[in-house]
Amino acid sequence: MSGAPIKTTQVITPEQRERKKRYLSATAVTCLALAIVFGVAHVVQLGANRMADMRSRASYDLKEEDLHIRAAGEDIARHQEHQSASITGVQTYGIEEVNGLLDAAQWIDLNSQIQIPAGQFVMGTDQDRADTQNKPQHTVNLPTYSIDKYLVSNAQYAQFIVKSKHRPPLDWKNSRFPVGKELYPVNMVSWFDAKAYCEWAGKRLPTEEEWEKAARGTDARRWPWGDKMDVTRLNTYYNVGSTNPVKQYANGVSPYGVYDMAGNVSQWTASDFKPYQGSTAAADIFKPKVAVSGSAADRSMKVADFVSVDANYKVRRGGSWKSDPFSTSTFHRDFSLPHYASDFFGFRCASGG
Repeated sequence: MSGAPIKTTQVITPEQRERKKRYLSATAVTCLALAIVFGVAHVVQLGANRMADMRSRASYDLKEEDLHIRAAGEDIARHQEHQSASITGVQTYGIEEVNGLLDAAQWIDLNSQIQIPAGQFVMGTDQDRADTQNKPQHTVNLPTYSIDKYLVSNAQYAQFIVKSKHRPPLDWKNSRFPVGKELYPVNMVSWFDAKAYCEWAGKRLPTEEEWEKAARGTDARRWPWGDKMDVTRLNTYYNVGSTNPVKQYANGVSPYGVYDMAGNVSQWTASDFKPYQGSTAAADIFKPKVAVSGSAADRSMKVADFVSVDANYKVRRGGSWKSDPFSTSTFHRDFSLPHYASDFFGFRCASGG
């Protein structure tokens, strides 16, 4: 006789049920841990890819980086000490000596300007990876104006010092720039120093709008020569390790023929650091702050709070020999308080407009 199969029901004991719960919990925790590990690994890999990209653009030996990098705030501290020190009686170049630093043709070339035609250009960017202060992309219309073909050089600034009795940069030993550096850009100058020079020369500092148009032209290019980074066309990210002569990178000029609009020294402009119309950048980044130590103990440990001050940041443009390649983009905006100076701050002048 055949019969239907007999169904049996498995009885799970409390101990087995508890063991199963522990197994499922352990499995869930393991899956979560693996997800976190793989997520972190992905982020780390993205960071490594970014650093590899920047290193490939740098074209220099990163093992030598510690030979060039200065401590944060070192230049600012040196500048403040220099600013408060008396320079009464300091001897510098004589009139004939400073005029003899270059021949007549060199002086004429260094002081030359390039006329930028009137019209519209694209300013800023909408690129996803760009810093928020560089957004949004917008159109600006400018009248005709002129801008210096080159960065202001040590030789030109020496002439200014001699004829105006202005304080020399703090890194000039015995009030003289290093021998052989006549055609290198002057640095260690504050915004006030740059403004004073331009006024002495019968010019002015360019606005950031004027600077950007002179750097990128009217086709919204990312660098003066085009949209692709090319380390042979500029001095940035320690690929040289210091400033370079103002006439060196002829292959990196802007569409109008202006030199060093990317790299070498970061250039002061006349403009305050303010958000563009329609900007979504956090308002706090546009508010100047200074480091303040509340006690001697804090100062000894170099602990400070950042406190807002009643002032305006000034815009710097072009990146520098220390900057990462992304900071040398024609649309990138850097900023500093106007009394700051550093070995990668410089400037050029403009006129007209």
